[in-house]
Amino acid sequence: MITVHDRLGRMVRQAQVDGRIPAVSVALHRADRPLWTCAVGGTGNDTPLGPETVFRIGSVTKTFTAVLVMQCRDEGLLDLDDPIGRHLDLPAHGELTVRRLLSHTAGLQREPHGDVWDSLRAPDVTELLADLARVERVLPTGRRYHYSNLGMALLGELVARLRGGTWAEVLAERVLAPLGLTGTGPTPGDRAATGFLVDAYSDEARPEPNTDFGAVAPAAQLWSTAPDMARWAAFLADPAALDPAGAVLAPATLDEMRWPLTTTDETLWAGGFGLGLILVPQPGRVMHVGHDGAMPGFLAAVYGRRGGDGTAGAMGCAVLGSSGTGVPVFELPHRLLAAAAEHDPADIEPWRPGAPAPEHLRGVLGRWWGEGFEYVFSWHDGTLRARGADDPAGRPPAVFAPLPDRPDVFRTVSGREVGELLRLTRDERGAVVRMHWATYRFTRHQETFEGYDFRAGN
Repeated sequence: MITVHDRLGRMVRQAQVDGRIPAVSVALHRADRPLWTCAVGGTGNDTPLGPETVFRIGSVTKTFTAVLVMQCRDEGLLDLDDPIGRHLDLPAHGELTVRRLLSHTAGLQREPHGDVWDSLRAPDVTELLADLARVERVLPTGRRYHYSNLGMALLGELVARLRGGTWAEVLAERVLAPLGLTGTGPTPGDRAATGFLVDAYSDEARPEPNTDFGAVAPAAQLWSTAPDMARWAAFLADPAALDPAGAVLAPATLDEMRWPLTTTDETLWAGGFGLGLILVPQPGRVMHVGHDGAMPGFLAAVYGRRGGDGTAGAMGCAVLGSSGTGVPVFELPHRLLAAAAEHDPADIEPWRPGAPAPEHLRGVLGRWWGEGFEYVFSWHDGTLRARGADDPAGRPPAVFAPLPDRPDVFRTVSGREVGELLRLTRDERGAVVRMHWATYRFTRHQETFEGYDFRAGN
């Protein structure tokens, strides 16, 4: 009998062969199963390859910096629409906003001034900031997505200044320790794999140098293990499961970070970017959220899974590889997450009867018409909800929350028309006879905008 772990392990081994990657370490995290890991190859040094082997994760680092920025926002230390020059004394580009820098829509050039990738010498903070006067705005702000390590480096320094420490110190205290990411840090330690460049026309693999990214560390400095990164991916997808008290970040803030602010390709809408997070839509209303990483000798892909049939809570996957050209690393976590959801789906919880709808809302339940279309209002899990009568099964409903001082007015808190008000109108007997949702009239029968009732004929 072929188990799901047999399937996943075979996928990992095939990717290692196809990509000619000296070492691949993979972990799959989910709330309802033990952690699954798989390691193929060798470290290239005297240490054995296993789940605790450390790899460089490159730009996955940016997701940590983004969370640190959002912590500052939630605590009132900054606003996402603040110009960064409000918090840092910059010789140029101080008008770029935090939101634009987080979403890579500021138009700032990709790297710091100078030929960093020739010299492999990154600037320190003083140099980075002073050289901003020599840095280009390569696109108008807001014109389109343009990836920038420099922009994320500035956000890392912003966090450090606001918190009164270094970026690495703030990260360790406010994210790594609370989430138990003990294998993650800015240096490789003594359990690191060697990173290689594999020759295109032979089987030769040459070690790449380990570089310190200096002031650009908030964009790409971190090293980590596959289990740590799978846990991090699960946090990005389902923070309430790993951080129920919101000690690191409120679930609502992660929701905000996951909302796509731009596409990464104007003609192929296969991926988007939120606030520091890459968003990769999958079939069946599923979203993979996380980031890829690349540094000399290493590639990484770290993604959590949200939505869809079979998806477990806190589901995240990390694939770490020790080759700078082992591109199967980038696709593998998406394939593994999909295979795990298909072949080992989350258990189906039985339905159980619940409490009835409050008496004053029972007259709302059932079918209503708005804009010529039929909707069904219902009461489930202690909330008032609405769905289009013809909505596909997988589309989430609109969910309403009552306003505390207005018993017949509700705020749409998720789904269609989120943020808008739902107002109930009652007759002299107290029965709900009409509703207004986002100011559109809803009635029990289909009506024109002028009030013609097809059922009544008037």
